[in-house]
Amino acid sequence: MTRQELVAKMAEDAGITKKAAEDALGSFMDAVKSTLSSGGSVSLVGFGTFGVSERSARTGRNPQTGAEIQIPARKVPTFKAGKGLKDAVN
Repeated sequence: MTRQELVAKMAEDAGITKKAAEDALGSFMDAVKSTLSSGGSVSLVGFGTFGVSERSARTGRNPQTGAEIQIPARKVPTFKAGKGLKDAVN
């Protein structure tokens, strides 16, 4: 499902315009981004939890040359599915 398909589905299910659904989806995404960038997490009961995980620095290899390279530490977004979502998929 693409973003536009999701917006159309949200608009249809909620009985609102596509513009309002697009604004709502954009607001949700902005809220999740800002919360994660400040180190927080977003929990949606029955759906899942968005969070941030830390990856430590490590040594890797360049696949073309085989040379060792240093991969710096970084933070990555994570998502852990909730029970309701897991049950819906299975």
